[in-house]
Amino acid sequence: MSDILEALQWRYATKKFDAGRYLTTEKIAVVKNAFNLTASSFGLQPVKLLVIQDQKLQDDLVSISMDQQQVADASHVLVFCIEKNIDKEYIKAYFDNVKKTRNTPDEILQPFREYLFGHFKKESPEAIENWATKQAYLAMGNLLTICAIEKIDACPMEGFNSESYDELLGLSEKGLSSVLVMPIGYRAEDDMFADFKKVRKTLSDAVIEF
Repeated sequence: MSDILEALQWRYATKKFDAGRYLTTEKIAVVKNAFNLTASSFGLQPVKLLVIQDQKLQDDLVSISMDQQQVADASHVLVFCIEKNIDKEYIKAYFDNVKKTRNTPDEILQPFREYLFGHFKKESPEAIENWATKQAYLAMGNLLTICAIEKIDACPMEGFNSESYDELLGLSEKGLSSVLVMPIGYRAEDDMFADFKKVRKTLSDAVIEF
């Protein structure tokens, strides 16, 4: 079995973290860089990552996270947020970065830039929000794999009050909205879920080959 498959066998949605163990700065740097390298539609990166390590704040998040103690006991809490304003200025900033990074001539960039201007202008706010949220799931999926490889425990969560998170963290003022939460750290020795066998479909049930 490959190292990656062994890591994925090892990971599980951690139900109880060791509140006395903390991730190193180096481990968090891997997580942040992996997030930034995640693929995104059109390359627009409409997702930002909040990295929280503040015990009082983490304690305050419990009541608006369906009383899931993981957010308080984890070493860090990751909050995946989407940009609320994917407009012409946002798209222009992306192409300015492309030009700066690759020194790509304007005449090469212009057709795709104009296409995206038109595409996002005609999309409804709800459609753009749905598109951006899908990019957040891509980022979380990537980080779940990275965490497994790095032997970082994680618990992906949809069970939280997004509006309350936005208010507590001041996200609206930043033009952001929270969509996913993932506490990370190290599993507690007495988390009985750590030793449970994975329940998955057989490969023949899960994969169709042509």
